[in-house]
Amino acid sequence: MEFLKILPLRGPNIWTYRPVLEVWLNIGALEDSPSNTIPGFYERLTDWLPTLVEHRCGVGERGGFLQRLKEGTWPGHILEHVTIELQNLAGMQSGFGKARETSKRGVYKVVVRSRNEDVSRAALTDARDLILAAMEDRAYDVAAAVARLHEMVDALCLGPSTACIVDAATDRGIPSIRLTEGNLVQLGYGVRQHRIWTAETDQTSAIAESISRDKDLTKTLLQACGVPVPEGRIVDSPADAWQAAGDIGLPVVVKPTDGNHGRGVSTELMTRDEVEAAFKLADNEGSEVIVERYVRGHEHRLLVVGGRLAAAARGESVFLLADGSSSVSRLIDEQINTDPRRGEAEEFPLDAIKVDDNPAVRFELERQGYTADSVPPRDAKVLIQRNGNVAIDVTDLVHPDVAATAALAARIVGLDIAGIDLVAEDISRPLAEQGGAIVEINAGPGLLMHLKPAIGEPRPVGRAIVDSLFVAGESGRIPVIGICGTHGMSQVARILARLLKLAGFFVGTASSEGLFFDKRLVDKRDCATWSAAQKVLLNRSVNAAVIENPLNTILSEGLGYDRCQIGIVTNLEPARHFGEYYIGSDEQVCNVLRTQVDVVLSDGVAVLNGADPLVADLARYSDGEVMYFAAHGELPVVTSHLEKGGRAVLVRNGKLVLCKGSGEIELLSLATAYMNDRPLQLESMLAAVAAAWSMGISLDLLRAGIVSFEVAAA
Repeated sequence: MEFLKILPLRGPNIWTYRPVLEVWLNIGALEDSPSNTIPGFYERLTDWLPTLVEHRCGVGERGGFLQRLKEGTWPGHILEHVTIELQNLAGMQSGFGKARETSKRGVYKVVVRSRNEDVSRAALTDARDLILAAMEDRAYDVAAAVARLHEMVDALCLGPSTACIVDAATDRGIPSIRLTEGNLVQLGYGVRQHRIWTAETDQTSAIAESISRDKDLTKTLLQACGVPVPEGRIVDSPADAWQAAGDIGLPVVVKPTDGNHGRGVSTELMTRDEVEAAFKLADNEGSEVIVERYVRGHEHRLLVVGGRLAAAARGESVFLLADGSSSVSRLIDEQINTDPRRGEAEEFPLDAIKVDDNPAVRFELERQGYTADSVPPRDAKVLIQRNGNVAIDVTDLVHPDVAATAALAARIVGLDIAGIDLVAEDISRPLAEQGGAIVEINAGPGLLMHLKPAIGEPRPVGRAIVDSLFVAGESGRIPVIGICGTHGMSQVARILARLLKLAGFFVGTASSEGLFFDKRLVDKRDCATWSAAQKVLLNRSVNAAVIENPLNTILSEGLGYDRCQIGIVTNLEPARHFGEYYIGSDEQVCNVLRTQVDVVLSDGVAVLNGADPLVADLARYSDGEVMYFAAHGELPVVTSHLEKGGRAVLVRNGKLVLCKGSGEIELLSLATAYMNDRPLQLESMLAAVAAAWSMGISLDLLRAGIVSFEVAAA
């Protein structure tokens, strides 16, 4: 089972709209050994991966793939399913795969959905090794392989907070581009884009973020605007902390002024020893220490997005019950860390508690006279953690007055997304009635407690963030015009870029002639590539993109965008594309070009060469309108299209005409467009005019652009 080539198709491709990994697999002599001929293979494989029973395969029902295994199937098909399942077990969900024979015996194309290229490559290699071990009756450590992949998923894939925002954007049809290996993501294209970094956006003020980190300044601002906060002051020593506690009145809270996630926070302190020890704990976590009045009640986290409450969670203190014989450390592991909701990875709503790594837990134990090794008396209730356990959804219980106060607090600090830490005994009552207060405001708040609460209903916080960035009806898209075919693509791109420029667009163009931004050449190399298309869509000035997509780019990289407003297919000479990528028939070539038509938006237009039967036949794959162009208008497919009210750009009696149904508009005489003995390629001009017309560019600008194009180029 030799991997001849692995192609990461990062955009829409001949297989699917989504990124995939395509491997060219040579199974050699195994071509003569389907699965039902290998003794014990089925039993070993299903014993190692019992969850393969969930794969429906082409049978269309649970256990479908296992049925195919029993009947006899080949290693390419098996590799597809095992790779998918290893990715699923590692936490990177994947359900799409294909395995297809090529024209060369024993060589297959195996395709699997790839949310992260590195993870999918590793899963592919592990799947091959696992299959060969099962065939040869050798041992294979499936658990170790899954654990390795799981570590890669944790390290390389988007975190759950960022992923929920990206998923919400996808649900609204807003495209996304991951900008780094971390959680920085662009939503939308060009001038209409926004950027997110977990729960921060390009609308998050740096000043507001700095204010939120300064707890004393935050309190001062909130208090000045009438928001209830606990009184307190900054202290500079353990003795000063005790002095402040005496001035404020016991009990008190001691915490760092610029800490986060509850680190270094000690609450309900009653004695000098506790206050002074808490000062040292807080001093190790932040730059300054503050002492505040202790507010009785439960800790709450209210998520405010775009000035509105999006979710709320309540915390509870963590206790254990002593059995009289076990140490505190052992009881924590047995009674607390066995909770399946607890873990060290970001996917768990509750943290695992490790005494050695948690000074706050050690401090809480010391206050009760215990250490990690202590054995408390039987039935003693030992407090382990007072805060940091906020994971009980209470969104529906929040009183409107409390929600309004939280929104006001976020607005005072200036945050578009804020985590408001609030202490109250009953979140369903106004704060003033119970002496509740806002104790902290956090920029970039964690979202997991709202996505996977330990108790209660998950909240669509990703959708709330996306809706705050893109108002209803906005898709974050700019007009993207994709061009593919056998020849003439570069000239279509040039003409179209000029027409769009005349219409006032800032055009980004990626073609075989280079990378252009508003006519400025920034890269002279062949830029009809996936990476160059991405550069166009990343540019914040671009409000229209023209992108050339040769067949080899679609086959080796995929399209550089997810969907397009206009998809142009210039022409097709299938034989010119035979030989590479195991392409050897007209049908296969057409299937590649179909990719460009498949991604046309429902409100977009597929611009097709009506004089080329293979191209014209692609109309059936367009979700949007179809517009034909042709150097002569007497074509059955075009005539039928016009009779149904469709549009076309044609040449009749030496004139370029725009047709809609039975109506015609004469745009210009072809003689006008053939200036300085530098004639345009006629079909290229027709395709460009059709695309520009579909974008609503005025007839006067179309005429001026075509007439002046060769003059400018001369």
